[in-house]
Amino acid sequence: MEIIISNSSGIPIYEQIIEQIKNKILSCQLKEDELLPSIRALARDLRCSVITTKKAYEELEKEGFVTMIPGKGVYVAKINRELALEEEKRKIEELMEKILFIAKNNSIERKELQDIWKILCEEDK
Repeated sequence: MEIIISNSSGIPIYEQIIEQIKNKILSCQLKEDELLPSIRALARDLRCSVITTKKAYEELEKEGFVTMIPGKGVYVAKINRELALEEEKRKIEELMEKILFIAKNNSIERKELQDIWKILCEEDK
């Protein structure tokens, strides 16, 4: 399982692990009941602390993305894709609210925001 960690991103390593594993599960790159690397193996591969990978896996379990079975390993859980997608949409809404706040405080008009969005969407193609 490939996970890329950036030490200069400002995002805690455990959060980077969580987001990348979630994305792999939601995009079906990781399948239900698939065995994930052990806490120690993942820490070794990513060259980070066992505490960091344990925290990431515990958070993923709390959110329903993985199941941790003592002595057996960490497995991709059966997830409700609709609920997971709703959670991702909620995150997008939060980010958009921040964008609107910044735009209003700087007198950036809706048309300018739309132009920025169009440019970003074109670059993504």
